[in-house]
Amino acid sequence: MVISRRRFISRSQHMLFSGAVAAHAPFVLPGFKSRPAPSDQINVALIGCNNRGFHVLQQHLKVEGVNCVAMCDIDRNVLEKRSSELQEKSLPKPTLYEDFRDLLEQKDIDAVIVGTPDHWHCLPMIYACEMGKDVYVEKPLANSIEECNLMVKATRKYNRIVQVGQQQRSSEVWQGVMDFLKKGDLGTVQKVDIWGNFNYGLGPVKQPDGEAPEGVNYDLFLGPAPARPFNGARFHGTWRFFWDYGGGLMTDWGVHLLDMALWARDLKRPPDKVVAQGYQYDLSDRSRETHDVMTALFSYGNYLIQWEHNAGKQVGPYDRNYGVAFIGENGTLVADRGKWEVFPEWDGAKKENKMEKMGPVKGQHGHEKHPANFLECIKSRNEPACTIEEGRAVAVAAHMANIALRSGALNLEWDESKNRFSNSKMANKFVVPDYRKPWSLPKL
Repeated sequence: MVISRRRFISRSQHMLFSGAVAAHAPFVLPGFKSRPAPSDQINVALIGCNNRGFHVLQQHLKVEGVNCVAMCDIDRNVLEKRSSELQEKSLPKPTLYEDFRDLLEQKDIDAVIVGTPDHWHCLPMIYACEMGKDVYVEKPLANSIEECNLMVKATRKYNRIVQVGQQQRSSEVWQGVMDFLKKGDLGTVQKVDIWGNFNYGLGPVKQPDGEAPEGVNYDLFLGPAPARPFNGARFHGTWRFFWDYGGGLMTDWGVHLLDMALWARDLKRPPDKVVAQGYQYDLSDRSRETHDVMTALFSYGNYLIQWEHNAGKQVGPYDRNYGVAFIGENGTLVADRGKWEVFPEWDGAKKENKMEKMGPVKGQHGHEKHPANFLECIKSRNEPACTIEEGRAVAVAAHMANIALRSGALNLEWDESKNRFSNSKMANKFVVPDYRKPWSLPKL
């Protein structure tokens, strides 16, 4: 059943549109509207068309029988550019929207791709589920712990297929890693070291506040985030370094790599404890709020996971600027997206290696297979490669580490049954986001 804007408001008892948005008619460009898809066709729509979102759409369109029938973005310039790029490939022009709520009323949409900034993952995903559409939502699942919780509830309440964009779960490299770990040759894995050193983590160069570019609905970009003057440093490409919209390297690469440590133990919950340290090393010419130097330790009983990043650096352990090291009794398995290899542990008594050195073993990265898996699951109704619970587990873990620093608590204990921290009132203030009125969290 289609939910109009009024139904969005009355059904959930929260006004979703601000005065600035409601003051004028929604921006909709006429375009190709396909008929409802037959069983062998899947009609997809994209919400958030800049960079990552459009890349994910392109991977979907490589699968036979997939059509893009609608696109939405708060930046008309981006929207028209992406639409033109599709037409240059001889694809039909999709219907174009400025507001995701208008897009969700289009009846022929089977699935929605949410490729927005992190603070805009929750509401489009939940309302797409409510309207009977399956969803591919980018990682991290959301920009707060409570949003993640609600997205899990919506997925199960409305019985939808939701794939979280942690595409390493569809990668030949990482699937090979998991198969090897389950064989047990490495012995008990007692600790996992993860690192991600990237130059882009320093954030953007400082810019003065100014006017939003022509064609940008800045109020709708902010959405539930606090009202602030427009600043180019907080916009396209670099929004993730500001807490209103993202969580820095921890929720970007951190989520991808931490997810591998959870997958190795089939963990689908946040850690029991998190300890974090970090700081801002140099802000002389940079604009950011997230930490450029950070270490976090995640405790799952006798299973420890350590994350660290050093923004502005492109080197790291094992000659990799990013990677995961599974430290076992007999050796250490080191992996990145391109390859994995095993370094044997030395047996001092026998004067020999405990196992043979292996690798490097190379394989496919998973960028194409992950959307393909989602599309297969739409038809089969089987669970996708990265379920909503798995997406929540790693997103909450990453948020816990950031909250440990932001709250000043540093050492946090998590009560999964209550969805809150058991040892810090200050940290609990970060669990539920304070949405800017008139936006509010759905009640599920």
